Amino acid sequence: MSLNLRDLVRWTEKPARNVEAGTGSPTNLLRGLAARATTPLLPDDYLTLLNPLWSARELRGEVVDVQKETEDTATVTIRPGWGFSGEYQPGQYVGIGLSIDGKWHWRSYSLTSVPVRDKKLISITVKATPEGFLSTHLVNGVQPGTIVRLASPKGDFALPDPPPAKMLLVTAGSGITPVMAMLRSMNQRGQTSDVVHIHSAPSARDVIFHDELQELNRGEWPYELLLQLTADMGHLDFEAELDRLVPDWKDRPTWACGPPAMLDTLEKVWADGGVPEDHLHMERFVIARTDKGGEGGTVTFAISDKTIEVDGATSLLEAGEKVGIQMPFGCRMGICQTCVLPLESGHVRDFRSGNEHGEGDRIQTCISAASGDCTLNI
Repeated sequence: MSLNLRDLVRWTEKPARNVEAGTGSPTNLLRGLAARATTPLLPDDYLTLLNPLWSARELRGEVVDVQKETEDTATVTIRPGWGFSGEYQPGQYVGIGLSIDGKWHWRSYSLTSVPVRDKKLISITVKATPEGFLSTHLVNGVQPGTIVRLASPKGDFALPDPPPAKMLLVTAGSGITPVMAMLRSMNQRGQTSDVVHIHSAPSARDVIFHDELQELNRGEWPYELLLQLTADMGHLDFEAELDRLVPDWKDRPTWACGPPAMLDTLEKVWADGGVPEDHLHMERFVIARTDKGGEGGTVTFAISDKTIEVDGATSLLEAGEKVGIQMPFGCRMGICQTCVLPLESGHVRDFRSGNEHGEGDRIQTCISAASGDCTLNI
């Protein structure tokens, strides 16, 4: 996105935008130029004026496409700006910050793209949930051209390079997303591991990447897809049926992602089967990876003598603002540290990592949610 006359006019008059109505007013332009001339700008301000993806202070990206996968799921393709490394590992996730109604909202989503691919685009595939404010907006509302903030890819749930000679993949619902990046990467690299993939979804129309998975299943690559359509077939009983479905499952390093109950069952089956712990790799979509925060609870602001009941998707920063407290903030997405406050009592949970913090810790209020009742010193 290059600088044009309209962008220049808007930038010039922005300091005086609320002084006189109307864009392009000569008076506002003069006022804006005067303000610009007397207000120091950082080098980053000039970079952003030339191109919104050029920033030395933060990682940014531009939404270039939104493609529906199922009724409640979409793949969002993003062009990263300066400083974003495309050398992430298949299976890792990326942090996304999006400004909605003047506030930045932050969540993390699995990358479904192949690392270092053509045009250096990345993609995330997001499932909208009823309680998920940001996920719903990404699936149904975000427009191409939208600028987002990015955090570097992270996560230990990753595919080794080269992959093992044979593997077992176990996924359910949106748990397919990090595994899809693994499958796409192996396919593009020509790494023909022997892969058995068990995937569960209510019906065929609910299977994210359904056609692509079927194409892989029909191809020459030794990839076998075992679909468990739970609306008709019920949930898979791993303890009773795994030996029949995958007779050599104990010999296959396994990557599994899905609901907690399924992962808990797999842990038990693997333990009972005497399989080494390092043969089972699991990704739990914990608080940091969804639109939920902690459990929620009553937040008390000790110095201001105010309290508020909040759910687990509301940040402590937002909670304070709702009761009229002038909370310190900067980036609103966990980068600048401006919002850090001491936690007097209780527990809170970090949106991004899922880590819980307790009494005496200094916490970032913009990316933390109540995990039960808690008190902040402000």
